[in-house]
Amino acid sequence: MTEQEQQRFRGILEAKAEELTGAARNREDIVIENAPDALDQVQLMGERELAIRNLDRDSAMLRQVRRALGRLDVGSYGICAKCEEDIAPKRLNAVPWAAYCIKCQEYLDRHQAEREEIETYEEVAV
Repeated sequence: MTEQEQQRFRGILEAKAEELTGAARNREDIVIENAPDALDQVQLMGERELAIRNLDRDSAMLRQVRRALGRLDVGSYGICAKCEEDIAPKRLNAVPWAAYCIKCQEYLDRHQAEREEIETYEEVAV
């Protein structure tokens, strides 16, 4: 990867980190509010749950972006963390914080889904 490409990705990642950091500061959506009406209470609870999920998702993505910036700093950006092959430029353009090539990411996703399925089965069986 050329120095120019690295600088381009650094700019993209830093902008994304700034965006996500700003979103994480906006936590007033998760404040617990009381409503006199039961339907309003349910709606507020649903909105709060959605805000919490969004905050969790943004926090996880911010960690991925920061790790990608760290990989840029140490010179391992664009190299799959599992198989150590180059990550396709097309993938990096689509997901600049990607730590894995497509093949390894699919493998990890498949095994994560299997683990979640087993955990769900074990919860139901108990």
